[in-house]
Amino acid sequence: MTSVVVAAVQVGSTLFDTPATLAKAEQYVREAASSGARLIVLPEAFLGGYPKGLDFGVTVGSRSPEGRDTFRRYREAAVDVPGPETARLAELSAELGVHLVAGVIERAGGTLYCTAVFIDPRHGLVATHRKLMPTAAERFLWGQGDGSTMPAVRTPYGVLGAAICWENYMPLFRQAMYAKGVEIWCAPTVDDREQWQATMRHVALEGRCFVMSANQYLTRADLPDDLHPVQGDAPETVLIDGGSVVISPLGEILAGPLRGGEGVLLAELDLGDLDRGKFDFDPNGHYARPDLFTLHVNESSQHTVQPAQVTRPTHGGRG
Repeated sequence: MTSVVVAAVQVGSTLFDTPATLAKAEQYVREAASSGARLIVLPEAFLGGYPKGLDFGVTVGSRSPEGRDTFRRYREAAVDVPGPETARLAELSAELGVHLVAGVIERAGGTLYCTAVFIDPRHGLVATHRKLMPTAAERFLWGQGDGSTMPAVRTPYGVLGAAICWENYMPLFRQAMYAKGVEIWCAPTVDDREQWQATMRHVALEGRCFVMSANQYLTRADLPDDLHPVQGDAPETVLIDGGSVVISPLGEILAGPLRGGEGVLLAELDLGDLDRGKFDFDPNGHYARPDLFTLHVNESSQHTVQPAQVTRPTHGGRG
């Protein structure tokens, strides 16, 4: 295969209404697939929601009862992985013959994680990536991922990897993923700053990979009426202004950035650009210096309780 059409979907969650958000996902995935997209990326925290502008009643050393109840609602809107929502995405993927990378808020025990799920049309949910480091106030909502969910997923179009929002500013994480051979770098995000565009171009150039950044477009109207974001209560107030973009391995913008509304951002990737880009730069090969720099990555799953390995005595008779 020499080329593939891909889509970065720019769409906002309906906060605390996961069935409505899942319906929006289906609508936009179908639209992207009907336009020829074989790989479709959905934004960070799409299923489960990104509560932009809410403080959950947190001040240093204190949490309010109202904030605890807002968190209860947020946790109820999160999804199990695997669970009914990922199963529905898998059904949709199989029906349309598309690969999906989608941002979700994952509920696991008493902790929430900002997670990217990888859906294969033949095998369903094949991998997950939990955000390693929640940013700023996200830390009172989400736990930290570990090295056991840093997948490189093979597809007919190339090797997929995911870095969620400000993980893209973690140089050692980027290097670890470059070493896995990622060719299509999926960057679900909610960062709508102009500076984000420079970051995405840098990652594409540094990794010599395609970059697909899918952002939310979220307005005050997407939040329940009883919540009051710091940006104001006018329904048309923009909380997240998109900026989804697709970039080539040489840093060329192939599509976007998309602003001012929801939509499907399509681009055709010339897969030959992967080899063309490696001609003069390979971050894990001829432009690396392993004699000077090495990186050790702990990819084991981290658990608070580690069951002891019991060694049973052997009985060879009485001494």
